Amino acid sequence: MRKIFLLTLLACCMLLGAVAQAAQITDVKWGVNKADVLRIVVDVTDTAGYAVDMEGDTLNLTVNADKGAQVPHSKAVKSSLADSLKIVDKGSYTVVRVPLKQRLLEKSYKAFVLKKDPATGRPFRVVLDVTPRQASYIGSGAATTVVSNRPVVSNRPTKTNSSIKQNTVIKTSTAADKKADKKKSSSKKKTDSKKVDNKKNTAAAKTETTVSKPVNKSDADKLAVIKGNGRFRTSGGLDGKIITLDAGHGGSDPGAIGSDGTKEKNITLAITKIVKEILEEKGAKVYMTRTTDVDVFGPNASDAEELQARVNVGEKYNSDMFVSLHINSSVNKNIGGFSTYYYPKTDNDLRLAKNIQNKLAANFGVDDLGVRQANFYVIKRISMPAVLVEMCFISNEKELTLMKGQWFQKKTARLIAEGIEKYFA
Repeated sequence: MRKIFLLTLLACCMLLGAVAQAAQITDVKWGVNKADVLRIVVDVTDTAGYAVDMEGDTLNLTVNADKGAQVPHSKAVKSSLADSLKIVDKGSYTVVRVPLKQRLLEKSYKAFVLKKDPATGRPFRVVLDVTPRQASYIGSGAATTVVSNRPVVSNRPTKTNSSIKQNTVIKTSTAADKKADKKKSSSKKKTDSKKVDNKKNTAAAKTETTVSKPVNKSDADKLAVIKGNGRFRTSGGLDGKIITLDAGHGGSDPGAIGSDGTKEKNITLAITKIVKEILEEKGAKVYMTRTTDVDVFGPNASDAEELQARVNVGEKYNSDMFVSLHINSSVNKNIGGFSTYYYPKTDNDLRLAKNIQNKLAANFGVDDLGVRQANFYVIKRISMPAVLVEMCFISNEKELTLMKGQWFQKKTARLIAEGIEKYFA
C-alpha cells in the first residue's frame, strides 16, 4: 500500500512539474517608436513569471518559459540602443539579452505583461520598454531587478516602486511615454493630441510615438481652459448627439511623414471630414477641432497650448464624445495595424474604444493591435468619453499605399462612424 502511495505521489509531482514548465516562448519581437524607445515583446503560450536586471552593459529579460524550437538564437535590431538581441535557452527558463550601445539612465526601462486575449488570438506577452538617454521621455521602470508572475489589468502600465516583490502586479507610469514631434518644419520636433498629460508626471507607452519637450506643469497651469457642463449622453442613438472630432496634427505640425513625403496631417483631415459627413447624415451634431491645414491654437504655440486648444473645442460645445484620429509610425517598417487608446476617467471611455476598434479590426486585413490605455493629454484632460484612434502605419509601405487611396479613407471613416453609432445604440 505504501509503495502504491509513493508511486502515486511521484506521478502527481511529475505531472505538476510538467504543468509548471508547460509555458513556452513562441516568438520574440522588437519595435522602435518615434521616441526611439525600444520595445521587446515575448510571446508565451501561458502565464509566466519574469525578471529584468542589468549585467554590465547588457540588459537581461528572464522569462520562466522554455524557448520554442522555432525561436531563433538571435535577432538583428535597428535602434540607437542596440544592434541585436540574443535569446538564450537555459532549460527551464529563457533569457533575452540586449547588449546596449549606451549606458542607461536610472529608471529608464520598465517591464509589464499583456494578458492572453482569446478574442483576438493574442497570446500572453511579456513586454520590456527601454528608453535612450537623449529622449526627453523619462521612464519609471525599476533600475533594480523587476519581477512579476501576474499580468497587469490593462495594456498600459502605471506607476511602480523601484523594487517589486514576487507575485505583485507591475504597473508602471512614465513621465512621457507617448510623445509627438512639434515640427515647425520637417526637420523639427512636433507635438499633437497624442502628447501625454504630464501634469502629475504620468504617461503611457505606445509602440509608435515621437518625442518632444514635455508639457510642463507651469505651462499647463497657465492655460486658458474651457470647462463644459460635465454632462454627456451615452445611449439613445446618434440623433441629436454632439460629437467633436479631432484631426491629428495640422499647420506647422505635419505629423508622421511617409517615405514618399505623404503627411499624416493630410490623411487625418481627409478621414475626419468623411466621418463628420456620415455622422451628420445620421442626425448627430459634429464639430471639428480643425477643418483646414492649420494649428488649432495658432502658430508657435507651446505644446500645452496646442493640446488644450483641442480639448477646449470639445468642452465649448458640451460634447457627448471626443474622437481624435491619427496615423501611426515606427522605425520597424513591418509593424502595421489599427489601435485605439482610451483613458479610464469615466465608465464609458473603454466601451467607446472597444466599439470603434472592434469595427476596424473585423473589417480590414491588417493587424489588430487592440484597445490600450494611455495618459494622452486630449483623452485624459477632456471631461467626456474620448478615444484616440491610430489608423494604420505610414511607415509600413503597404499601409501607406492603402491610406492614400479613397477606398481606405472612406472605409475607415465608415467603420469609425459605425463604432460610434453602436456605442450610442
